[in-house]
Amino acid sequence: MKVKHISIIGSGVMGRGIAYVSAMGGFTTTLIDVNGQALQSAEKEINSIFEKGLKRGKLTEQEAALGQAKLSYTTNLAEGVSNADLIIEAVPEKRDIKKSVFEQMEKYAPSTCHFATNTSTMSPTEIASYAGRPERTIAMHFFNPVHRMKLVEIVRGLETNDETAQLIREVAEQMGKETVVINEFPGFVTSRISALVGNEAFYMLQEGLGTPEEIDKAIKLGLNYPMGPFELVDLVGLDVRLNNLRYLHEKLGEKYRPAPLLEQYVQAGRLGRKSGRGVYDYTDDKELVKK
Repeated sequence: MKVKHISIIGSGVMGRGIAYVSAMGGFTTTLIDVNGQALQSAEKEINSIFEKGLKRGKLTEQEAALGQAKLSYTTNLAEGVSNADLIIEAVPEKRDIKKSVFEQMEKYAPSTCHFATNTSTMSPTEIASYAGRPERTIAMHFFNPVHRMKLVEIVRGLETNDETAQLIREVAEQMGKETVVINEFPGFVTSRISALVGNEAFYMLQEGLGTPEEIDKAIKLGLNYPMGPFELVDLVGLDVRLNNLRYLHEKLGEKYRPAPLLEQYVQAGRLGRKSGRGVYDYTDDKELVKK
């Protein structure tokens, strides 16, 4: 089977990034979100990525025009998936939301369509059970920001067949990504490590070991990380990190128990860049806060 048309459900930070790399990979791409305002915001940001690529000389005008021509946007899920060869679900990491989306995907997608979930921690086997094609369901874990990060972590569920794993690897590579194909286990490879480091950083901050700036600088320069743990969590979202930690704590035990300070920040609405304030304050960045 050849994938020509990819539909992405969810136009948040990850969904819009996946839509961009999908279109730039040459796939006919439909971005779907029931929230029209969120969809408009996604379209605006995707166009901004094209504009910045042109200004920086990373894209030619022809490449940008071809990429934009491949993209369409809709609030109608049934219509948006009706011709898809692959659907990538990129909704929040909550079972009830994913279950509802996969049930609709099963109802409206062609019988030959493959399903992927962009989960960073949840079980692709469990998510596959929400629909009726477990052999053609898999996890594609993209990283934020999608258009810059090189890796897609491909995670096979219990019943994912070899053909699906190979097809999804080829799709990710056509999007310009490096891949690893692994078997399912809670948190996969990257989320388990990232969650541990990020959570430990919050415990350090809670204990008064150092300021966020000092901890981030130590990790970046001492361990050669491209971003400090607090810079990263502000980008990803403190609520997203907390949800991931709660899931890993449930599945893997005490070492993933969320730091109380992280829980307090989320309760206070300090969710990171998207809310204007997380560990760091972004309220002076008018363009960022407006998004």
